[in-house]
Amino acid sequence: MAPAKVSGFYKHGNDWFFNAGLPSDLTIIVDGVNFHLHKFPLMSKCGKIASIFEELKSIHDKIFTTKLEEFPGGPDAFLFAAKFCYGIRVEFTARNIIMVYCAADFLEMTDEYGEDNLLLKSENFLHKNVLRNWKDCILALQSCESCMPRAEKLHILKKCLNAVSMMVCTDPSLFGWPMMMYGSLQSPGGSILWNGINTGARIRSAESDWWFEDISYFSVGLFERLIKTMEERGIRCELLAGAIMYYARKYLPGLGRWQSTQGGKARTFASFSLTPATVDQKVLLESIETLLPKKKGKSFCRFLLGLLRVASILGVNQTCQDSLERRIGMQLELASLDGLLIPSYSDSDTLYNTDCVERIVRHFVSLESGLTLFSPPSLDLESSPSSEPSRKVARLMDSYLAEVASDVNLKPGKLRTLAEDLPESSRPLHDGLYRALDIYFKAHPWLSDGEKEELCNIIDYRKLSVDACAHASQNERLPLRVILQVLFFAQMHLRMALAGCLNVLEAESAPTGQGEIAGNATAGQIVQRDGWVTVVRENRVLKVDMEKMRSRVGELEEEFSKIKQEMKRVTKSHSSLSSPRLVARKFGCKLLAKSSDAQTDVAGSTGPTPRPSVEQACSSRNSRHRKSFSLF
Repeated sequence: MAPAKVSGFYKHGNDWFFNAGLPSDLTIIVDGVNFHLHKFPLMSKCGKIASIFEELKSIHDKIFTTKLEEFPGGPDAFLFAAKFCYGIRVEFTARNIIMVYCAADFLEMTDEYGEDNLLLKSENFLHKNVLRNWKDCILALQSCESCMPRAEKLHILKKCLNAVSMMVCTDPSLFGWPMMMYGSLQSPGGSILWNGINTGARIRSAESDWWFEDISYFSVGLFERLIKTMEERGIRCELLAGAIMYYARKYLPGLGRWQSTQGGKARTFASFSLTPATVDQKVLLESIETLLPKKKGKSFCRFLLGLLRVASILGVNQTCQDSLERRIGMQLELASLDGLLIPSYSDSDTLYNTDCVERIVRHFVSLESGLTLFSPPSLDLESSPSSEPSRKVARLMDSYLAEVASDVNLKPGKLRTLAEDLPESSRPLHDGLYRALDIYFKAHPWLSDGEKEELCNIIDYRKLSVDACAHASQNERLPLRVILQVLFFAQMHLRMALAGCLNVLEAESAPTGQGEIAGNATAGQIVQRDGWVTVVRENRVLKVDMEKMRSRVGELEEEFSKIKQEMKRVTKSHSSLSSPRLVARKFGCKLLAKSSDAQTDVAGSTGPTPRPSVEQACSSRNSRHRKSFSLF
């Protein structure tokens, strides 16, 4: 294969040569790559090479060979410096400036060994071009991994990080450099000027998270240095937390898919391209935990729970896991049920990691107990605003217990421990505990009555609502002793509620002056717990409605009986009207008599008749009618 010649230099195998027509008298080895050069061009520009040559004068070999250990930037950086020494035109870019700067410092290419030497040129380009431009500064930082120790020693890294932090604090519309987020070019703002040329791009200066994507291409160590620098410059912790969450979601699975901010607007990377960093997820998570600020919020708490879930998968150190659990415990009232349902990735038989949730709850309780020590003793814990987080956590834990109770491998002792971790004052109602125990008894039918009674001891039956008592009194899964206790306390609540209602009625019926005093006195004595008084009042209203309904039913029954009698009378009259005799009588006709009737008529006719003329007239008329009626 023919050697490749580039600007007078060409490479053959693993060796570099300069095409000058003269034999090489100096060989320099950098990371296994041999550079066959000439001593005079290098000695005139490099103080390091000149001092090495002075040390090798005692050796009378024609070719001097030396090896440069830990050369910053490797063979590429040395090739750039060698070209500069030979007078070949070189190009400074944001990707190579830190590498070249460190190489020039290593080779001692100062003005002492030549005017306008490489070190001065590199420094000028860094300050005039790179540190004033967001894009170049990001590219320079990403390309400095190969010479990080030297860049740290020369304070180049610190200068670049300070420059990036300063630009983050500044409105991007004040600068004339394009950034990755301006690829969409859709938002209002001033036009971007690039080297005095109007690009027509419109700047989106309203977004405060425009820099999240750019810095997400840094390595873990560089990202950590940048966040600490921003924190020292006083950047708001909300922005720092947003950048950390964005970086973590990009490289850690399970924390969320790739999503653009600000309503899901897609970002196009038209300005420049970056290569995503190769990160160790375990190292990344442990580093991110130390960078997280102390803040509270629903989204931040959800992010912490996601980190804890990933940490259990990756197997991070115990210090990192304890810190995450402590952070979540500080804001447990903002957590969600889905976030707490952390699967068990260890050798445990249970479906969910209940031990982790138990430690989180204990952190919350210890924090809450520390806060209540400074509260005034006269403050009522039941109604104070400080008790609201405890009540939220109690409702959350009741839902969590109901969710994990269906796990057949969950031990009764663990369920009881989770239920008793919170103080008694955090649960004004125990309906959630009863529901969790009912689900647990249904999933564990082999439990004995003694074990069930031991679990039921965590319930305060005085704090069960009306519906819960009604359900428990008919629950076949509960032991008989528990059902009797529920019925006893339900009856006691009803009695207290009735007594309270009577006191209220007496106070209302009292005179005005005394009524107000009595009302105020009895109002504090009424135990209006869990809706019992409401039930009594509803029963009274229902009783009045029942009386009205009973009277109305009586009226309807009376009306129905009248209608029934009328129907019978009408039916009877209708049947009598349908007989032939009644029809004949209606028309003044007489039906034909039977044989027995005829004999009766004959016998009757032999008797004396007091009115013969009238009888004859009637008989003649009847005979005519009888003849006519006999035709039917």
